[in-house]
Amino acid sequence: MQFIVIAYDYKNSLERRFAVREKHIELGDKLVAERKALYGVALLDRKGDMKGSVYILDFPTREGLDEYLKNEPYVIGKVWEKIEVIPCKVGPSFAK
Repeated sequence: MQFIVIAYDYKNSLERRFAVREKHIELGDKLVAERKALYGVALLDRKGDMKGSVYILDFPTREGLDEYLKNEPYVIGKVWEKIEVIPCKVGPSFAK
């Protein structure tokens, strides 16, 4: 099952973001290799500063996604404050 994960940062979390960024990227690379992370982007404010993230993820169940989120460095490191999860289906033009 595919999901859009929209995560908004806590205010003034840039230092915390950079403190755990390498672990976040390592986990993202692992999810890409496992074909669980299909796409990811940083959300930017009008000044171009990071304010959150968007992932398109593919997990067999919502419970699997929730387990990933429990271990996500941006969750553990108090970077992401609000997380919205929306089930979705990637269109055939974008599926690999």
